[in-house]
Amino acid sequence: MQDNPRLGIILMIATTIVFAIQDGISRYLAENYNVITVVTIRYIFFMCFVLAYSARQQGGVKAVASSEQLPLQIGRGLLLVSQICVAILSFTKVGLVHFHAVFASYPLIVMALSVPLLGEVVGWRRWLAVLMGFSGVLLILRPGSEMFNSSSILPVLAAIMMASYGLMTRFAARKDTAQTSFFWTAIAGGAAMLIIGPFFWLPPTGSDWGWMGLLCLTGTGGHYLLIKALNATKASTTQPFAYLQLIFSSSIGIIIFADKLDQMLLIGSAVIIVSGLFALQRSRIAEVN
Repeated sequence: MQDNPRLGIILMIATTIVFAIQDGISRYLAENYNVITVVTIRYIFFMCFVLAYSARQQGGVKAVASSEQLPLQIGRGLLLVSQICVAILSFTKVGLVHFHAVFASYPLIVMALSVPLLGEVVGWRRWLAVLMGFSGVLLILRPGSEMFNSSSILPVLAAIMMASYGLMTRFAARKDTAQTSFFWTAIAGGAAMLIIGPFFWLPPTGSDWGWMGLLCLTGTGGHYLLIKALNATKASTTQPFAYLQLIFSSSIGIIIFADKLDQMLLIGSAVIIVSGLFALQRSRIAEVN
């Protein structure tokens, strides 16, 4: 793998912008149709793209799809498509600002779960960062207040699901290539939506077909840019810039959907991001030592 930090950072920033646009389109469509219809159309396109992309690789689709851990790979794909459904539902219930403020905690959840599930060692400073990050989540959710309701749990659930998906991906990477994992992410999720989708199908009308098309392009384009970013340099170099999606998606939420900001949400978001960046820095130090 080449090591071009500047290119990797540029590609990661582009990835966050594309994914933020995708979030805004997803929210608009889910408010006018339903989550399952939106995700089904998105995944059909994603699956077709991955099949075409894999066919161009050395050995073709058969080589890319080959895996000794199919149950794990299929489970990853099913978990991710479920997480996407929960996330888009959350966009419509609590808004983009609230969702991404809480969702930013998922790297800390990955770190906490990596100890019992992957046997990794986490020092006390990183555990402190995890606890601080979770306190930031509590500041945003405010359990027991009038701001807290059943929909408030959706971003937390999405973050836990994404963290679990990340751990499963790391476990899969011990034997499979990134291309194989990418393939089964699309195929398993796409197959599930093809089975479920017809029961909830609500065909788009008029210009919404254009928005659906743009959703497909941003979803696939975002994944493609992310792959290129991770191929350009180390994940630890690009990870801090992934937090920019919180800013970009929140800006779309505020400007287009009139999402509201409040002081506790801003403070909680800041605590989560600072905790995540500190934990990432301590992880780098631990790798060097």
